[in-house]
Amino acid sequence: MQYPNNIKKNFTKLSISHGNRGMDLENSLNQSNDYYLRTNRALIYKKPTPIGIVDVSYTNHKKIIEKAYFKEQSTLDYNGLYRGKYIEFDAKETLIKTSFPLSNIHEHQTWQIRNVIKHGGIVFLIIRMNDIVYLLTGEDYINYIDTSNRKSISYKYIQEHAHIIKLGYQPPLDYLAVVDEIYFKGE
Repeated sequence: MQYPNNIKKNFTKLSISHGNRGMDLENSLNQSNDYYLRTNRALIYKKPTPIGIVDVSYTNHKKIIEKAYFKEQSTLDYNGLYRGKYIEFDAKETLIKTSFPLSNIHEHQTWQIRNVIKHGGIVFLIIRMNDIVYLLTGEDYINYIDTSNRKSISYKYIQEHAHIIKLGYQPPLDYLAVVDEIYFKGE
């Protein structure tokens, strides 16, 4: 893509450092959701993690949380409405090149994925692996864990069953284009 002052921008990869792994993916999703909201395409929000505050200090008229704990397990990272349907998803990353560890998905998250499917919602995982961002439907994820004894999802399975999310400028990750392709094909 060509920008003013002949600056070239490559949107084929999201760069990450090990220290803030996951943040670039999350930031791109948050920017995409802001874009979807501004363009009146969808209402999708990042869910805050429920915490209980134990100790607070006050510095320069600001409250600083010194001690806190997680009140309860959160479900999936994002939820909202799209085309009249409830939508919920989680974002995951791995640096492992050959498989995606199932330990990255907690039992309560799998339970939530099953429930969203059961109630007719749209649910999926966005997985960043090998510098590619994929959308794996909740149905394909549940089918895999119900029929496999492995502790990880092979990269081959992801390549065969997940859908690549194209990277761009606005939105940075157009995952709703993939959702349209999967859930609203022919409408």
